[in-house]
Amino acid sequence: MNATDSTSAATRRALLKSSLAASVIAAVPDAVLAASPQGFDQWRDNFRTRALAKGISDATYTRVMGRIEPDMSVFDKIGKQPEFNEQLWQYINRRVSDWRLAAGKVALQKYEGLFTQIEKDFGVERGTLLALWGVETAYGDPLVQQNHMRPVFPSLAALAWNEPRRRAYWETELINALRIVDKGWSTPDEMRGSWAGAMGHTQWMPEVWLNVGLDYDRDGRVSPFGKPDDALGSSARYLVDRGDYQRGEHWGYEVSVGKSKKAGNHSYADWTAAGVTRADGKPFPRPNDKAKLWVPVPGGPSFLLGPNFYAVRSYNPSMNYALAIVHLGDRIQGGGPFVKPFPGSERALTLAELQELQTRLTKAGFDTGGTDGRVGNDTMQAVKNFQTRAGLSPADGYAGLQVLARLRHGG
Repeated sequence: MNATDSTSAATRRALLKSSLAASVIAAVPDAVLAASPQGFDQWRDNFRTRALAKGISDATYTRVMGRIEPDMSVFDKIGKQPEFNEQLWQYINRRVSDWRLAAGKVALQKYEGLFTQIEKDFGVERGTLLALWGVETAYGDPLVQQNHMRPVFPSLAALAWNEPRRRAYWETELINALRIVDKGWSTPDEMRGSWAGAMGHTQWMPEVWLNVGLDYDRDGRVSPFGKPDDALGSSARYLVDRGDYQRGEHWGYEVSVGKSKKAGNHSYADWTAAGVTRADGKPFPRPNDKAKLWVPVPGGPSFLLGPNFYAVRSYNPSMNYALAIVHLGDRIQGGGPFVKPFPGSERALTLAELQELQTRLTKAGFDTGGTDGRVGNDTMQAVKNFQTRAGLSPADGYAGLQVLARLRHGG
């Protein structure tokens, strides 16, 4: 099983190895617990006053923070995030994978009623929410929660105590997380997430949970865990409230620019008049909607981007991330690959080919974390190590045709 491969701002998400710290602390007598790092105990005692001043009950603070030890591994995670130098076409291929397409279609069928209701209530297209869900946590796969999430309170406590650059931010998020427990919406044991504290199906930070979260399934609490109703309904609300998502508009389209030199934000009708057309030859369905031209890679596909593309970008401030999300959403619902390929790109491996690549890497002594056809950081690191040993350049960690061909020929 690989870590899912959502890529995000440092404050939102990173899917990492699971931590058993909370259960270990509970099981070991006080006398044999390792001492807290110097200064942490005093900080924890002092922080109680600040938490209570923010409305956190003394009972909740004692329950959550009374015996907590900081997860010191977060400081390594901040400074040593995996770097694979992906080109955009590699980034897209890895997220718009065979596995995600197939699993997304299953999820859409299973929760079609939920997506229909969300579209009615918020106007957010089902494809966008499906893709967010798929990229963030593999459609809520429990193995992601089990294998790649950690208790968030030890992480947030460590960051609030001793992360020098953004300590005030982490202190606020720790207070937010305590408030969630105080409200009875969750428990410290249930609140597992990334090293940065992002939790649940669509990876909410505590602030988002508190201020955007909805009790969409009307069970009396707001939760990003368990049933996906609250997570998906609230994520739609996030896109509308914080991203200014526009009901009825598509995110945009791949286009053929021709010889047009037009720039700026214009209606699709104006773009058409300037010679810019959809790459698939179809008409723009809402000619009065406005969009901006974007050519992410010279010589590659071009796009007209409407406001809903930027609404997705509000969820993670990366143009590449937003493009992967909207493209995955289209593909799940039957859309095809981009009409114009990226320069130097190759097709994405099929699910069977990825599983073969992982199996061959594992037999060659490179740990991919599983052979499920899902490419996360474990598989990418295994590929990078194999590329380095085999003399393949660049050693970029991309699980593609070149690596598979070399593995088939004995490495």
